Amino acid sequence: MKTGRHNLIVILGPTASGKTRVAAMLAREIGSEIISADSRQVYRGMDLGTGKDISEFVVDDMVIPHHLIDIVDADYEFNLFEYQKMFYRSFSEISERGIIPIMVGGTGLYIEAVVRGYRMHEVPENSSLRGELRKMDMDAMRDRLLQNNPAVHNTTDTQDRDRLIRAIEIVEHSKEHGFVEEVERPRIAPFIIGIRWERSVLRERITRRLKERIDMGMIEEVKDLHNQGVSWARLDSFGLEYRYVSRYLQGEMDFDEMFSQLGTRIHQFSKRQMTWFRRMEKRGIVIRWIDNAEYDSIKRLIEEHVG
Repeated sequence: MKTGRHNLIVILGPTASGKTRVAAMLAREIGSEIISADSRQVYRGMDLGTGKDISEFVVDDMVIPHHLIDIVDADYEFNLFEYQKMFYRSFSEISERGIIPIMVGGTGLYIEAVVRGYRMHEVPENSSLRGELRKMDMDAMRDRLLQNNPAVHNTTDTQDRDRLIRAIEIVEHSKEHGFVEEVERPRIAPFIIGIRWERSVLRERITRRLKERIDMGMIEEVKDLHNQGVSWARLDSFGLEYRYVSRYLQGEMDFDEMFSQLGTRIHQFSKRQMTWFRRMEKRGIVIRWIDNAEYDSIKRLIEEHVG
């Protein structure tokens, strides 16, 4: 595929929108490779709960090369800095071979960090600060973070204890030492396609996929992760499927309650994803929306604007 003014194709959308399959079909047709933008699919062993269906990367009996999936263990605290650094590395390596990569996912923060070129910096762990923070309750830590950084852009940092500790560690390091640019950022000129569905249809797709994942062994997957040493607290921190299945396995709720609450939370999550994407548009990022994952329309857009 010849390179024009765009050097990256991005396909984004809410959970269960069908973006991964569309991206794989497009990659097969134009000879591309996929770079994942999913904050949980980086973890090994977290497959059904994250929607990591590797079979979706097989098109016409050909495995589409894919990157940034299954790269760390579930007990590792992966972060945005590492994602951006690894993305740039994959992007540069693929681009040097004359290929326009396809970024696909629903983690808005990861996508925006790349297309807007967040200035990311590496901050070492501070064991003494961590010891101090672990003695504080969540409210006190939130106050400490907000006093140092009133404009927190990732509110999930204030909901999870480990992430909150890390956020404080980063902001206090920057105040004391200043930041040194750590990542060399390549030029990114993205062509972004968003996949959307009518809300009631997306709800049906989410519910159907949840049932399929449970039938395929999602509960057993969470149980196996815990048996392998991943704590209940760590599983809970991943949210959604891992949080509610963990609570079910610990006897905190019955199956029907787990299924109902989890379905509701996934629907709410999909709304938050769309809110993030709309906020990206308000910041000047152009997203060309395609209804119902209509492949021919996506292919036509790529032919017209990318080459």
